[in-house]
Amino acid sequence: MLFQKPSLRTRLSFEIGMTQMGGHAVFYSVADSPLGKKETIEDTAKVMSRYADIIMARLNTRSDLRQLAQHSSVPVINALDDYAHPCQVLADFQTIIEQKGKLSGLNFSFIGDIQNNMTYDLMRGGILMGMNVKVAGPTGDSYAIEESVIEECKQLSSLSSSSGRFEVHSDAASAVKDCDIVYADTFQSYHLDEAQAEQRELDLAPFQVNQEVFSQAAPDAIFMHCLP
Repeated sequence: MLFQKPSLRTRLSFEIGMTQMGGHAVFYSVADSPLGKKETIEDTAKVMSRYADIIMARLNTRSDLRQLAQHSSVPVINALDDYAHPCQVLADFQTIIEQKGKLSGLNFSFIGDIQNNMTYDLMRGGILMGMNVKVAGPTGDSYAIEESVIEECKQLSSLSSSSGRFEVHSDAASAVKDCDIVYADTFQSYHLDEAQAEQRELDLAPFQVNQEVFSQAAPDAIFMHCLP
């Protein structure tokens, strides 16, 4: 397990899960390694492949993760990069199925900072699973969904008649209206400078999921959060 970004839930879930299934997980922090200093990602991938059956990597950038996978001779699990968090989304979708019995046809809303890996993967996954995804967050370059992701989601939405659709809203209440699932994330992620915290709280305050906002959702709606 190669960690460039810190994590509580990702590390514990993988480590405990491997142990419960009879495997063995080895934690390796990039902070303790020569990765990117005296050892390239290519070298790291080749060495880890010789020791491990599977590599789980939680890295800062997608380019690094793809390079690791390219040079690895064993499967690489994406435990997070700057554009995706697939394992979190799979866990969330399993929870939704447990609570709602299905994914297709459900109305899903994400409220908050929509320029991040969680929003992007929830949009991708939701569309592929036939959900109607609505997101709402502040405008401006620091918060807007990247155009490449918008185009990707448009393509996913047009794949088949069973694909879901997505909408981008400028206010929380309209995005939440009649939704079956309301989802939020932290205002201040790990990778952001703490100096931005005060301004981000001001910018994101209108996109807090409170009782007033949640009352716009479907009567049996559930609230979800990927934590912390």
